Amino acid sequence: MGIFHVDCIIENVRKPRHITGVKRLMVDCGAEYTWIPEDILETIGVQVAKKDIQFLMANGQTITRDIGYAIIRVNEFETVDEVVFGKKGDLKLLGARTLEGFAARVDSREKKLVAAGPIPAA
Repeated sequence: MGIFHVDCIIENVRKPRHITGVKRLMVDCGAEYTWIPEDILETIGVQVAKKDIQFLMANGQTITRDIGYAIIRVNEFETVDEVVFGKKGDLKLLGARTLEGFAARVDSREKKLVAAGPIPAA
């Protein structure tokens, strides 16, 4: 698929207009969650909603991280999602759940996000 990065805006869902920009999140369809550095989330007042959630890393190691809720925007895409409070050394990732919330897919040739088309309904 190739690696590419996006810049995004993170907003606190509980305190509208408490926002910050995040540069260079790696788009990672293999990661379930979006990972944002904890100092960025704390700066805009995102609260921990779930503590010590276990994650299985690619190297087989299990780690724990906290999760909170945020609004995530990339270009014309926007969604509310659970975000991981990343620690020093963690990658900044835009994960699959956020892509689904955006109703976006990865255009691997152009290395960008594009609209996925109509959302299926019952």
